Amino acid sequence: MSEQQVARIGIITASDRASKGIYEDLSGKAIEDTLNDYLTSTWEPVYRCIEDDQKTIEDTMKELVDNEGCCLVVTTGGTGPAARDVTPEATEAVCDRMMPGFGELMRAESLKFVPTAILSRQTAGLRGSSLIVNLPGKPKSIRECLDAVFPAIPYCIDLMEGPFLECNEEVIKPFRPKKK
Repeated sequence: MSEQQVARIGIITASDRASKGIYEDLSGKAIEDTLNDYLTSTWEPVYRCIEDDQKTIEDTMKELVDNEGCCLVVTTGGTGPAARDVTPEATEAVCDRMMPGFGELMRAESLKFVPTAILSRQTAGLRGSSLIVNLPGKPKSIRECLDAVFPAIPYCIDLMEGPFLECNEEVIKPFRPKKK
C-alpha cells in the first residue's frame, strides 16, 4: 500500500446490550476518539456493533479484514472470565499467528490501576496482513491499554506492508527503527 492511501481501521463492539441499542456505545466511541487523538494521517473507521457470540465476532473480524481491507481491527468487550466473554477465542480462531505480547503489556499496564486486571484475557493476532487487537470494555481502560500498546502498532503494520500511520508525537510516539 502506498503512504497516501487512507488506512481503514475496524472497530468492533461486542455486546448483547449494545447490539440491541439499549445504551450508547461509549467503548466504540472511546476507541475512535483515541485513534483520532493519535493519528495525523488520514484514516477511516469501519464500525460494527454486534452480538457477543463467537460466530458473529469471527464473521465480523473476517469481514473487516478480508472484505473491507482494514489494516487494523480493534475490538472492545468480551475479554473477561464470564462464560459469554468469547472475543479472545474468536480472535484466536480467525488469526494465522498470535501476538501475545499485546495482551501481556495491556494486563501489566492495567494492573497499575486495578488488581482485577489479571482477570482480563485480551490478546492480539495477525490475519493476513492485518493486526487484530482485543481491548477491555471500559472507556478509561481502553485509553490506558492503547496508550501502552499503540507505539508498536504502526511499525507492526509497516512490517505487514500496510498503510503508513503517522502519529501526533505530542500525544503518542510510535516506535520505528532508525534507518541507517
